[in-house]
Amino acid sequence: MSKYMIEVRDVDKEFNNGKESIHVLDHISFQVEKGEIVTLLGKSGCGKSTLLNMVGGFEKANGGMVILDGNEVRQPTRKCIMLFQQINLLPWRTVLKNVQLGLEEERISIEEMNQRVNDALTLVGLENHHHQFPHELSGGMQQRVAIARALAMQPDVILMDEPFAALDTFNRYLLQDELLRIQEKLKTTILMVTHDIDEAVYLSDRILIMTSHPGEIFKDVPIKLVKPRDRAGEDFHYYRKRILEDFELSGSRQEPEFII
Repeated sequence: MSKYMIEVRDVDKEFNNGKESIHVLDHISFQVEKGEIVTLLGKSGCGKSTLLNMVGGFEKANGGMVILDGNEVRQPTRKCIMLFQQINLLPWRTVLKNVQLGLEEERISIEEMNQRVNDALTLVGLENHHHQFPHELSGGMQQRVAIARALAMQPDVILMDEPFAALDTFNRYLLQDELLRIQEKLKTTILMVTHDIDEAVYLSDRILIMTSHPGEIFKDVPIKLVKPRDRAGEDFHYYRKRILEDFELSGSRQEPEFII
């Protein structure tokens, strides 16, 4: 039995812009162990969101393959849930009904559905907000609802594409701490995309720094700090400086006109 939840094997990806084929990802290979938090960090256009979509089964590779818990990814699966920057709550449904949404097609009893929804809302601290509507919640609380909706589905993997980017600093820090607390409890595997170096250092067990055009893995950097981490500490700033230097070195290629 493999210790890896995600394996990306020699993945290539091209897009056609109508005039030419653009090589977006070039022979990408990496693994994510079960229970790890791994971040893809790179400049805009390096293909990191495309790579995340391929792990989720929303994009097809032109070469290579993605393996999820021992099985090749050919389409989206409920074992692997995506969280986007756009929260995508249904405004006419309450918090409770929004979290139920992901379970409505599962063959489970009403009792089990209610239990899973209640447990998820309790995990994110919204157990007293079942009957509120999205417009009655702050941006941070709306993102908590989206996280609860994903947790209620009991996925093995959560994919996160800049999930906290639209929030103010206070709410972003608060939700980062909540994410670490929940992940420590559930041992969910997380693969995340961010542009925020501080966020990457604070959350990640490993950071994969990507080059651009075509995207490649430039560095695989383990973050050997105990969680929760002290953002003001010397060790944190050591990793921040190291990642920033590698991040700047990773973008030395010439930028093409066509950006993904």
